[in-house]
Amino acid sequence: MDKKDVKKIVLAYSGGLDTSVILKWLQVNYGCPVVAYAADIGQEEDWEAVRQKAMDTGASQVYIQDLKEEFARDFCFPMFRANAIYEGVYLLGTSIARPLIAKEQIEIARKEGADAVSHGATGKGNDQVRFELTYMALEPSIKIIAPWREWDLNSRSKLIDFANQHNIPVPVTKKKPYSMDANMLHISYEGGILEDPWAEPPKDMFTWTVDPEDAPDKPTYIEIGFEKGDPVTLDGNPLTPAKMLSALNEIGASNGVGRVDLVENRFVGMKSRGVYETPGGTIIRTAHMALESITLDREVMHIRDGLVPKYSELIYYGFWYAPEREMLQTMIDKTQERVTGTVRLKIYKGNCMVVGRKSPYSLYQPEFATFEEDEVYSQKDAEGFIRLQGLRLRIRSMLEDRSENY
Repeated sequence: MDKKDVKKIVLAYSGGLDTSVILKWLQVNYGCPVVAYAADIGQEEDWEAVRQKAMDTGASQVYIQDLKEEFARDFCFPMFRANAIYEGVYLLGTSIARPLIAKEQIEIARKEGADAVSHGATGKGNDQVRFELTYMALEPSIKIIAPWREWDLNSRSKLIDFANQHNIPVPVTKKKPYSMDANMLHISYEGGILEDPWAEPPKDMFTWTVDPEDAPDKPTYIEIGFEKGDPVTLDGNPLTPAKMLSALNEIGASNGVGRVDLVENRFVGMKSRGVYETPGGTIIRTAHMALESITLDREVMHIRDGLVPKYSELIYYGFWYAPEREMLQTMIDKTQERVTGTVRLKIYKGNCMVVGRKSPYSLYQPEFATFEEDEVYSQKDAEGFIRLQGLRLRIRSMLEDRSENY
């Protein structure tokens, strides 16, 4: 790509060291206006300070987009309807945010008449893939600029030198010995002191959840009401998706719920150790699965469960806007038509325990399941059922016996 062909760039901007340097680097190296865009998806930021820093660094325009409700409603909740989880542990808090950030970036590029977009993801991680697959899916002709794959600023000291050279303010604070990413679904910690998979994360690293050992000695009971697979009420009070997630975050965090420590397989091929806090998401997934246990047909549930690893992988890899994810979502949403009801949970010292579930569409019928006397089930019927299930096993055994006698 000839740099002279680029007329205007929209940069996904956070206000941190990397994207602040990128903002100026793009202006210097591409010689065109650069629009700074920041997505508010629930991370705690001084957004006016972010805006001012971008303007001071030379941005031609600054957008601060409040995407919290859209994030919860159109990205997190569809994912929860699928009980998505990557490699059995990770609730995809970073993965699910990237397609929304990139989608809004493309919309701003259209509004601004920009012909290029840029991001601050490195060439080693998953985020570069997630951003760029979304760009390609939504605006195939857009030019993509990934500075980490172009420049020679390959160390923190070089970034700071560039920032000082161009009068970009750099916080004079001790760098945390790990990297963090936050939104209203989770906080992640990677790198630095966590690169040794044998080392226990330091207690003071966690910024959101209370250590389970220090959590209250009295359990918290809550009731979550669902409609068609989505949580809609908390203790009987209707809440919007973002407010629901925020309220459950507060409950979960104060009780030490949602911490995980894993070594995951990145899409680019390497293994990476990550530590995550996902308090509200952990509660929603636990409650949702409990409600499905009484409302989903057995075979429907088993087929859907067999597809969850693939669905989760698609999100992790960045294929949110791919036809296969959309197809799976349609099927999953079909299964949710009667996932309506209430789940009661006991939250206590890092644990989220289901203690009750009910639904007007419950397939659980006590008169069939009871160990007491009943009039709806003949236990003698089980004999024929078992004999038919075992027929192929008997035939196989008979054949092996004959083979031994030859």
